[in-house]
Amino acid sequence: RVPVMVDSGFRRGTDIFKALAMGADAVCIGRAYIWALAAFGQPAVQKVLEMLNAELSMVMGQMGARSIAEIGPQHVGIRGTANASGG
Repeated sequence: RVPVMVDSGFRRGTDIFKALAMGADAVCIGRAYIWALAAFGQPAVQKVLEMLNAELSMVMGQMGARSIAEIGPQHVGIRGTANASGG
């Protein structure tokens, strides 16, 4: 098994949750980190990390995942599957 790391404009906790649910082992947030650092320094980086953590914690609670380990494919659906079965 090869660890899967994703990086492509993750800016919200919901984005991170979805990536983890689809099988990512890690989610890179380089762009948000670098923008914050360039604009306002280390305190802004800390704020970005706090915001992402708060958003991720909120969506985890909404989805019933008590830990990162509980996030999985059961939390994401494929659009159109309900209609395909007539429901």
